[in-house]
Amino acid sequence: MDQWKGKVAIVTGASAGIGAAIAQALVHHGMVVVGLARRQDKMEELAAQLTQANEPGKFHPVKCDLKQEEDILAAFDWVEKELGGADVLVNNAGTSDLNTIQGGVTEQWRNMFHLNLLAVCICTREYLKSMDKRKNQQGHIFVINSITGHEILGGHYGVYSSTKYAVKAVTQCLRRELAEKNSSIKVTSVSPGLTETEMTENILDDLDEGTCWLESSDVAQALVDVLSTSPVAQICEVILTPVPSNQFVF
Repeated sequence: MDQWKGKVAIVTGASAGIGAAIAQALVHHGMVVVGLARRQDKMEELAAQLTQANEPGKFHPVKCDLKQEEDILAAFDWVEKELGGADVLVNNAGTSDLNTIQGGVTEQWRNMFHLNLLAVCICTREYLKSMDKRKNQQGHIFVINSITGHEILGGHYGVYSSTKYAVKAVTQCLRRELAEKNSSIKVTSVSPGLTETEMTENILDDLDEGTCWLESSDVAQALVDVLSTSPVAQICEVILTPVPSNQFVF
């Protein structure tokens, strides 16, 4: 991780769960991290904790509703002006409203597509525009996907899984697009299985006794491991599942 010390990373959805764990891990390794989320108070609490712990990096909370393009553009403009632009982008923010197609609510579907897919595309576009402007090709784009972007788990996951399958397609297309430009920017999709976060609290409560799940720190460690590879090694896909478990077999 020495190659990333002092470099700037943007982490979306950094107020809790996997996003907060990733932000904490990157700051621990000396990076300057900009967290984007609606709940700025939560991010400010995290910033205070990291400062009190004398972590070598720095965490900047920036309030941003990732369903609003103007908020995203303003946030990236702030990073450009105040920090000189980002070297690493972690597209982590997401939401899930599990329901059948027949029982689905249009507004919930719209929210999922806006946050899980469109925000990823907009943030990635703005990051790449900034990288091109700065003639910086030593970067890394992460997309925190989901195991449900690889396997349909059941009827209630229909639309949510659709957003995650779409994210997988976007990630693969992006990697090809950059390769055609001879860009050295890496693209990695990280797809965790069941992970304990605010979003999964209700699911975990209904699980059978003995069921295993991941912690947010497990996903953050996987991302750090990917960042630690040599400049010529690109890890395209990471799939994490809890063990022992027969929930997901590939």
